[in-house]
Amino acid sequence: MSVRQALRFLTYGAIRAHLRARRWQRPHRGVLITHNGDPTDQQRLWVASLAAGGGEPAPIAGLTALVAHGLRTFEAPAIWVLLPRTRDHRNPPAGVIVHQTTTLTSRDLHPTGRPPRIRAPRSLVEAAAWARTNREARAIIAATYQQQLVRHDDVLDALARAPNVNRHRLIATTVRDAAYGATSLGELDLLRAIRRAGLPEPELQYRRRDADGRTRYLDAYYPEYGVHLEVDGAQHHDPWQAWDDMARQNATWIRGDRVLRFPAWLVRDRPEIVVTQLRDALRAAGWPG
Repeated sequence: MSVRQALRFLTYGAIRAHLRARRWQRPHRGVLITHNGDPTDQQRLWVASLAAGGGEPAPIAGLTALVAHGLRTFEAPAIWVLLPRTRDHRNPPAGVIVHQTTTLTSRDLHPTGRPPRIRAPRSLVEAAAWARTNREARAIIAATYQQQLVRHDDVLDALARAPNVNRHRLIATTVRDAAYGATSLGELDLLRAIRRAGLPEPELQYRRRDADGRTRYLDAYYPEYGVHLEVDGAQHHDPWQAWDDMARQNATWIRGDRVLRFPAWLVRDRPEIVVTQLRDALRAAGWPG
């Protein structure tokens, strides 16, 4: 809690007595933790919120808020807090980054988030804008869409209300591709390589029922040419995932399709190899290009 909140019930003297006896902690000026153990992750968020807000809760934002909304596989390297530009803030604790904005309204706040947090669509846009690299920004977008934490229309609305945000063009392109079906960084890299090479674009996450009765989703597929592409990430090293991939590939070959498989690192680092083999496969299947 903040000292301001504690003073509703206690005197300064009582608060100082708790601190001197080390029953309580003061992790930052104006903020108290009312026990003497290690703070939990949730309590660290409260400390950041109260400290940045000068004793009044300020909403967590960006990747921190996305993780609070349920984003998996990412760990925020800092705690981001968002404040109106008109609101003063003191130096935040170490590891807390304060951004200020002129466009923060009640519609941006999650109605029940504790501590307060920005809704997922705007958090996604700002997490991508504040990311350390373009690649990290694209990975955050892909994972958020893959885990179905946002609706595409809501992300477009948040992006339209932030025309000057960093990486606006990259974010707009990536959310479009994620909505189209590119829900991993490997698939985003594949789609970018295909476009740069001037090749026709495949259908992503193509849904198909195979002869064994199972419904399968193909990473990328050209139904008119029967060419199927798979991008293998780290999860493909898991034995059961590897067998599922093999079974899917066997079923595809049985149908007579051409199957191309590429590791994600190759799509990222040597896209010219990928597009060369894809071009050859498409031509062998009848593509006139």
